[in-house]
Amino acid sequence: MDASVDPATPEPAFELLAPDEQTKPLVLASPHSGNRYPAEFLAAARLDPRALRKSEDCFVDEIFAGAPALGIPLIRALFPRAFLDVNREAYELDPEMFADSLPPYVNTRSPRVAAGLGTIARVVANGEDIYRGKLRFSEAVRRVEQCYTPYHNALRRLIEDTRARFGHAVLIDCHSMPSPGLGDRDNRRSDIVLGDCFGNSCAPAVTETAERFLRGLGYTVSRNAPYAGGHTTRHYGRPRQGIHALQIEISRDLYMDEATLSRLPFLTVLTRHMHELVDNIAHLPPGPLAPR
Repeated sequence: MDASVDPATPEPAFELLAPDEQTKPLVLASPHSGNRYPAEFLAAARLDPRALRKSEDCFVDEIFAGAPALGIPLIRALFPRAFLDVNREAYELDPEMFADSLPPYVNTRSPRVAAGLGTIARVVANGEDIYRGKLRFSEAVRRVEQCYTPYHNALRRLIEDTRARFGHAVLIDCHSMPSPGLGDRDNRRSDIVLGDCFGNSCAPAVTETAERFLRGLGYTVSRNAPYAGGHTTRHYGRPRQGIHALQIEISRDLYMDEATLSRLPFLTVLTRHMHELVDNIAHLPPGPLAPR
């Protein structure tokens, strides 16, 4: 998966890999694997494309691309996370990034904004500033309207249609995480972090099934530390309404060289394991997942 440069924001903003017929009550999302970089964004950035790509969840859409063969749709963003992050509220913005004042409805005080990682990020994953100068708020509105809104409209429809068809829906939000400094509260390194918002975004059976299966394969797994789930998990996870959301974070050093952004041989094994994981979750009995 090599980065590409588009003369403008890619249209459409996402790609839906859909089965001929959906046969399982799951929806998969890969919001951070997009690698189509608008030319005007690159021109405004002080970083080169390789530095910008440090924020990508490289190859995550590829790792989970077998979902349609299981009868499960996968939606993946085509624009990069450094351009716009759909795992945030629509308007979580740092006022210091903008030349004009932001309207009152903008969330300027979230922890994500404070870290420089709002809907439009100020920094890439290693903390380097992205932009040469300040942006206009109209640019934020344009990105939200062209990328954020279409992506979430499509994801919402997938979830609602799945629940209507099967009586419940399970969203798996697929991510990767940089390896340095990872660990749970006991400072043990984790290969995979499962985020269910501390039990609030999905039924226990979903997280327990995922953890048991992954541990059985030899992975070190932690829950909710250091990632408990982002906006997508919190926003869509409504277990009492029969909608369950689980975030999966995979350590990048398992499957890629983080310096060169190239695949490692274990990517093939990991892809097979994630295919089996998704299939296991898809076969959970409906009782614990039904609305209550």
